[in-house]
Amino acid sequence: MAVNTSPESPLPVGEVSRLIGGWIDRLGAVWVEGQITQLSRRPGAGVVFLTLRDPSYDISVSVTCYRQVFDAVADVVSEGARVVVLAKPEWYAPRGQLSLRAAEIRPVGVGELLARLEQLKKALTREGLFAPERKKPLPFLPQLVGLVCGRASAAERDVLENARHRWPAVRFEVRNVAVQGVHAVPQVVQAVKELDAIEDVDVIIVARGGGSVEDLLPFSDEQLIRTVAECRTPVVSAIGHEPDNPLLDHVADLRASTPTDAAKKVVPDVGEEYERVRLLRDRARRCVAALVEREERGLAHALARPSIEDPYRMIDERADHVADLLDRGRRCLRHQLDRAASELTHTHARVVALSPAATLKRGYAVLQKADGHAVRDPGEVAAGEALRARVSEGEFSVRVDT
Repeated sequence: MAVNTSPESPLPVGEVSRLIGGWIDRLGAVWVEGQITQLSRRPGAGVVFLTLRDPSYDISVSVTCYRQVFDAVADVVSEGARVVVLAKPEWYAPRGQLSLRAAEIRPVGVGELLARLEQLKKALTREGLFAPERKKPLPFLPQLVGLVCGRASAAERDVLENARHRWPAVRFEVRNVAVQGVHAVPQVVQAVKELDAIEDVDVIIVARGGGSVEDLLPFSDEQLIRTVAECRTPVVSAIGHEPDNPLLDHVADLRASTPTDAAKKVVPDVGEEYERVRLLRDRARRCVAALVEREERGLAHALARPSIEDPYRMIDERADHVADLLDRGRRCLRHQLDRAASELTHTHARVVALSPAATLKRGYAVLQKADGHAVRDPGEVAAGEALRARVSEGEFSVRVDT
């Protein structure tokens, strides 16, 4: 419940601590899961002190229990072990500290851990985080490789030596982190985020040289899986553990069986590439030579054709044919012109013979009235009417007497 306070009427520290203790007491006993990071068993002491930490987040809480409670699981529980604790929250008012008083401690077995991982795997699969279409292709020749691994570890040595042996010019941006234990998840997550933020990093390798199921639990943590899924840079999982693959193998863009295998898959071998280039060059040379040879044969075949050997022969043959056609055309035209001229001469002679002028030359005359009409009948004229007489050499006036 809320407490009414003001600058004029504040609560004493002891009262605030008492109220907090009252609120915490109402919570009751709860089951809590975590990883033991610190364990203190003083000889002769009746109380055991633990620090329980959330593996996925940087949060921890102090736990106390009676010695007989811890002795029941002392043979199977040590620092780094995952446990489930039935505990009641307690508030130590004099120091203002929160702790858990454990009444029962149960170790989390491997079978139970694997069952939980299977449930998490199914949930993440339904979300599509492991879908093949999300996988990003690796660059053919990365210039800068990000490496997340343990400090001075065999995994780091295997990746660096094999990669530089294959391609000496490759560069690495290394982040040394804890690869097991309570600090592994936050450190690996932070390292992956840092490398993903570097523009020049072409691919990120997360490497570890195998281990037990418990040792590899950080690489199946949900926070790490989601971090890798959100990376823009391709991520390679190189956790050397074949029987049970951590979930990182499923979300990564490429899975390598070992750190050495990761170096081989990420960095090409310079010798192999030189040999591949040589083979491709030889193949290209053979292809070009075959193409040139084929074209030379085709050119020789084309030059052997009669039309190419003697290109003017066809023209000469056509020229003779054209000359014959031209002579024939001229003869036909001349014959047509001669016949047309003869016909024209005959027609002209007939026209001249039948023309009125020819009749007038034979002594005839044409009488015309004043309006120009020719007189054809004596009844058409009257006595004393003036007429025009037209003869071959001209015309003159006449007058009708009767």
